[in-house]
Amino acid sequence: MGLGQTLCACLKGLNVIALRKACAVLMVVLVQILRSHWSLRRLSLGGGAEDVEKPNDVTGPVSSSEPGQSESAAVSSGGPVAAPVSEADEPAEAAAGGAVSPPDQCDEELVLRPLRSGDIYASFQFRTQWDTDFLHHGKKVSHYRLFPKSLGQVLSKFSVRELHISFTQGYWRTMQWGQPFIPSPPGAELWVWFHNTVEDVDGNWKELVNVLSGIFCASLNFIDSTNTVQPSASFKPLGLGNVTDHRFLRYATLPREIVCTENLTPWKKLLPCGSKAGLAVLLKSEKLFHSSFHSQAVHIRPVCKDWQCTSTAWELRQTLNVVFDIYTSGQGKKEWSLFKMFSRTLTEACPLASSSKVYVDVTDNPEGELFDLSPVTPLLSTAVVLGDRRTYSVYDLTKKETFGQLRSLNLVLRWKGESGDMLRPLLHAERYVAGFGLQTGEIHTLIYNNHPYRAFPVLLLDSVPWYLRLYIHTLTVTSKTRENKPSYIHYQPSKDRLRPHLLEMLVQLPPHSVTEVTVQFERALLKWTEYTPDPNHGFYVGSSVISALVPSVVAMDTNSTQERPLFSSFFPTKEESSYFVRVYTEPLLVNLPTPDFSMPYNVICLTCTVVAVGYGSFYNLLTRTFQVEEPSQSLAKRLANVIRRIRGVPLL
Repeated sequence: MGLGQTLCACLKGLNVIALRKACAVLMVVLVQILRSHWSLRRLSLGGGAEDVEKPNDVTGPVSSSEPGQSESAAVSSGGPVAAPVSEADEPAEAAAGGAVSPPDQCDEELVLRPLRSGDIYASFQFRTQWDTDFLHHGKKVSHYRLFPKSLGQVLSKFSVRELHISFTQGYWRTMQWGQPFIPSPPGAELWVWFHNTVEDVDGNWKELVNVLSGIFCASLNFIDSTNTVQPSASFKPLGLGNVTDHRFLRYATLPREIVCTENLTPWKKLLPCGSKAGLAVLLKSEKLFHSSFHSQAVHIRPVCKDWQCTSTAWELRQTLNVVFDIYTSGQGKKEWSLFKMFSRTLTEACPLASSSKVYVDVTDNPEGELFDLSPVTPLLSTAVVLGDRRTYSVYDLTKKETFGQLRSLNLVLRWKGESGDMLRPLLHAERYVAGFGLQTGEIHTLIYNNHPYRAFPVLLLDSVPWYLRLYIHTLTVTSKTRENKPSYIHYQPSKDRLRPHLLEMLVQLPPHSVTEVTVQFERALLKWTEYTPDPNHGFYVGSSVISALVPSVVAMDTNSTQERPLFSSFFPTKEESSYFVRVYTEPLLVNLPTPDFSMPYNVICLTCTVVAVGYGSFYNLLTRTFQVEEPSQSLAKRLANVIRRIRGVPLL
C-alpha cells in the first residue's frame, strides 16, 4: 500500500472536527518551538535576558525628527523650548540598527480620606510618563511599552495637544465632603486642545469623539455641534503653554451619560499592569458602583521634567474617585477596611511601577482621638493640598515589610466617637430652575464665598442648549442685595439646531457673601422627531463651571517638577498665595412643552375602525351574490308533508 493510499485510509477514519483540532495542536507546538529557537539564537548572539522579556516587539525603527523641527514646535505651542538631542547621545543599540523605546515610567497612589460624615473618600492616581513627541512631523512612534498604544495613536493622528475626559456617576457634595482632588461634573465631560497646525478643528473633533466613544465604550458619539462650545477663558492648558488661541479648544458634556462596568473595563486595560497587580486589584466593579459617588478620568498633557524645562514628556494620568457611604454599603457602623470597601486586600505592588504608595489622611487625628488606624506605620508625610497642609500615613508597597508576615495589607479604620461637622469650603456653588408653566423660566446660580475677609474673582461658564432661549438682557448679578457688575462678559448666542448658548463672566466675590446670577429663558417647541424616548422625564442641562484662584492658608509650591504626591500636583500653581479650584454645580432637569404622544395611537385605532366598518360594508356590497328565496312553508303544512312522505302519498 502506497503512502497516498495510507493517508487516505487514515483520513477516512477521522471526521473534520478531529482533523481541525489536530492541526491546531500542531500549530501551537510549532510556534512554541520557533519561539524557543529564536530566544536561544538571540542569547547566543550576545543579547541579554532583558531583550527576550520585552513586553512588546519592535516592528520598526523609531524615526527621529530634526532638532530644528523640535524647537519650532515648542515655540509655537507657547511652552519652553526643549534642548535638542544630538545623534551622539543616542544609545549604541540605535546605531546597531535596533529600535530604541524612549524611557518611560509609571507611578500609582491610593489616598484614603476619612470624612466627617463617617464616609470615606478613596482616590486612585496612576501616572505614566513617556519621553517622546507625537506631534513632530515625520516622527513615527512604533514601540509602546507602558504608554497605551491606542491613546498614542489618537494623539498622533488627530494632533491632540491635551485631552481630558471623565465619566461620573453621582454628584459631589461639597458641603459634606469638602473639595475633591480632581473635580468632575455628573455624566461625561470632554475637553481637548488641538495643536495650532490643525486646519480643520471641527473635523478632527468629530472624528476624535467617535474614536474615543469606541475606546471607552461610551455614548460620546452623541457629541456634535449642538452641545460643543469654545470657551475663551475658562479652560486653559494644564500642561506646557498657558497662552493659546481658544479656536483650537473644544468642550462638551453629556450630563445624562450613565457610567457602568463597560466603561470601567477599557479604563483598566490602559493601566501598565491592568487589573492583575498593584493597586488596580482593588478596582472591583461590584464594589465601586455600589457607592455614593464614582468618577473615572483620563488626562493627557505635555509636562516639563525639570525646573528649567530642558526636556519634556507626555503624561498620562488616570484617576478614579469613589465615596463609600455607611448606609449604602449596608454596614451601619463607622468601621472601614480595604476588604470591606473593595472585597480584596493588597499583596504586591505593580512590577512595572517605580513607586506604589497608599496614603491615609490623619490630619484631623493627631493623637488618635478620632479613629484608630491599623496596622500602624512609622512613615508620615506632609503635603500642601487645596491650600491646606495635610499629614498622611504612608504605606510603601515596594517594601516587603509593609505587608507583614501574612504578606497582605488590609488597612482597618475604626471610629471612636461622633465626628463633628466638616469645615465649610471657601468656594461652593449650586444652581436651580425657577418659574412655573412650560413657556418661560429662570436659571439661578448661587456662588458662596466663605472666606471671612478675602475677596477673589471667579470665572463662570454656562453652556445652555439652544432649545432654552436665553434673554440675555435679563441677566442680573447681585451680591449682598447689591448689583455686582461683571468685569468681563463673553456671550455667544445659540443657533437653532446648530450650537448652544455660551456665557462666560468674571465676577468679583465679596468676602463672606452669596452671589446670585439669574437669567430668564423661554422654552422652544421641538419637532416630534427631536424628543427623547421618555420626553416626560425632562431634558438635562449641563453643569455650570466655576474656576477661581482661592486664597491659600499656607504658601503653595510653584515648582511643579519637585517630587511630591500625585494627588497634590495636578493643577499647576503660579502663585504662592493662592491655589486653583474648579467647582461644578448640579445639572438641571428642565421640562419642555411635550405633545401627547398617545394621540397617534388613538388616531390609528379610530382610523382602523372607520376603515373596517365603511370599507368592509362597501366591499361586501360589491362582491356578494344575491339569490331569490322561496317563502317558507307553515309548520302545519310541513308536518303534513312528513306524514304523507311516510305513507307514500304525493306531497302537498
